[in-house]
Amino acid sequence: MASSWWRWRCCGSWRPAAPSPGHGFSCRSEPPGPRAATAARAQISYFNRVKNLMSAFPNMYSISRFPHVTSAACCCSRTRSGNKYIDPFKLGWRDLKGLYEDIRKELLISTTELKEMSEYYFDGKGKAFRPIIVVLMARACNTHHNNSRDVQASQRSIALIAEMIHTASLVHDDVIDDACSRRGKHTVNKIWGEQKAVLAGDLILSAASIALARIGNTAVISILTQVIEDLVRGEFLQLGSKENENERFAHYLEKTFKKTASLIANSCKAVSVLGCPDPVVHEIAYQYGKNVGIAFQLIDDVLDFTACSDQMGKPTSADLRLGLATGPVLFACQQFPEMNAMIMRRFSLPGDVDRARQYVLQSDGVQQTAYLAQRHCHEAVREISKLRPSPERDALIQLSEIVLTRDK
Repeated sequence: MASSWWRWRCCGSWRPAAPSPGHGFSCRSEPPGPRAATAARAQISYFNRVKNLMSAFPNMYSISRFPHVTSAACCCSRTRSGNKYIDPFKLGWRDLKGLYEDIRKELLISTTELKEMSEYYFDGKGKAFRPIIVVLMARACNTHHNNSRDVQASQRSIALIAEMIHTASLVHDDVIDDACSRRGKHTVNKIWGEQKAVLAGDLILSAASIALARIGNTAVISILTQVIEDLVRGEFLQLGSKENENERFAHYLEKTFKKTASLIANSCKAVSVLGCPDPVVHEIAYQYGKNVGIAFQLIDDVLDFTACSDQMGKPTSADLRLGLATGPVLFACQQFPEMNAMIMRRFSLPGDVDRARQYVLQSDGVQQTAYLAQRHCHEAVREISKLRPSPERDALIQLSEIVLTRDK
């Protein structure tokens, strides 16, 4: 998958048009130095390619509502079954009432300080994006299998476990990154210190493991323990980098899957296993979660360059400051090869972060990354559309567009 995307990108077959002056980013300017004329010719070439694609496939390509993307494929604003707009969060929350209270019950802790640390992020102010996907997928698969829209208790438990694993990973990530803020407030490590934060993350993870074991399904246990392995491997991938540009992009997408998409993909697969014996349905659920998860992280990487800190609840340009080359940087590097040296030294020299950010904004790196996210969302919609129509299936389709249009 990663190498295919990179080949498409390099040959320009799927490349969308770059924004014209006065549209999209107001901060965009002509690339500095002698590249200006070459870049301008390239922009026209890309625009012509997209016009040809849109003419050949008028039903597939349309102008996205995502504000940072130009002519490209966008997800349907109406669901496939023709129903009116369905709010995925409103629909999913029916099965998630008391979500955070139930998670806190899983964290049976007698020590006051450890209890405060472990419950710190379970305050009900998160997006609960993963639990929402999980319960919607559970209902969609149940409906497909036997026309039952009820969510089993074990399927709801997967939603809690997914949120607990995710939160534990955030606590650990903040320690590794020495982050100061998350979700608009101070991080656990900044309040209680790194050592205690690591232990708090471990405790949340152990509580999730106990809840998982209680489900008693060996297949599901195997599926979700893979997530924990992927999280660790993904973190190691993030600590490294590749000199070869093609390998670098494949490395980035693999890291993106393991650190973000694996949890969503395998949680969706887990609830499908609990609700339906058909392995075809299990693969549909997995592929939907995988593609939405990758798209979610790609947009997160876009927002690191385009959103303000108040919107995100954490500092922007954080990845550059951590020495990380995300999608917008890797795409921008194609237009500004001098970024290669900065990537290899992980933006460690004075001025590297600011220069790299300017190169990204002067390139089409943001647009290309958002376009790649759109392609993954299209694949997610294609997969989930194989299930029998239901409000939950349509909500999952709608959720893929929300992933693209979110601003935080």
